[in-house]
Amino acid sequence: MTIFYKYHGAGNDFIMIDNRDGNFDIKNIDNIKLLCHRRFGVGADGIILLEEPTTSADKQEGYDFKMVFANNDGSMGPMCGNGGRCIVDFAYNVLKIIKDPQNINFIAVDGEHKAEILGDGQVKLKMQDIKNISTRNDLPFVLCGTTPHNIMFVENLKEFPVFETGRKIRNSDSNPNGINANFVEIKDDIVNVRTYERGVEDETLACGTGAVSVAIACSYLNKIKSNTCHIKMPGGDLTVEFEKEKNDSYKNIYLTGPAVCVFKGEIK
Repeated sequence: MTIFYKYHGAGNDFIMIDNRDGNFDIKNIDNIKLLCHRRFGVGADGIILLEEPTTSADKQEGYDFKMVFANNDGSMGPMCGNGGRCIVDFAYNVLKIIKDPQNINFIAVDGEHKAEILGDGQVKLKMQDIKNISTRNDLPFVLCGTTPHNIMFVENLKEFPVFETGRKIRNSDSNPNGINANFVEIKDDIVNVRTYERGVEDETLACGTGAVSVAIACSYLNKIKSNTCHIKMPGGDLTVEFEKEKNDSYKNIYLTGPAVCVFKGEIK
């Protein structure tokens, strides 16, 4: 039996597993699909494993843990912003392996991340620097860590056909792994976003790397003036902070939002 914890970050939900013993096989695609199935399994947008840092270099850096993420279709996922915040809460509040909640360091597929536990269930996560904002599929394109995002600005976002349009964008990309599609409407200085995620192959209630990509694109295109961007997604609110460099690159990017443990269970 394997103990799991169900988490969500603004409605973006995950099955969280302590895999420091290495017993859970993340490469078993059929098992991942079954566990993430919302009718026949636990139900989630993906599975996240907390593991010990594996390489000698990572061990020397003294990372608190390693994050491994799989999408609910069984494919190995890139960095997940909401999942990153959830695993930080998992490490601190459930596993209790974190000594300093204001100085958390972990390693993920896109490199090192720093985080801190804030009050009221909020977690602040540092993301990778972003450079070379460009155009792909005739839309603004941002690579957030290793996660590609298109951004489309629309009207009447509430009624916009996110699933149909998002799937077309996802499958039209030259990258064989596809691309995430974010649909944006700015009202009263609030950036409203809905996202179609590859790997999930559907709209998700929130997307952390999508929120970051939208904030950076809005800054780059001068649609917002502040270095703090408030993002409203169907599952909840996220905040993105950043510093803009003279060469239109961005550093010190932080994603802040909720990380909620919903329940604990056991799986075979």
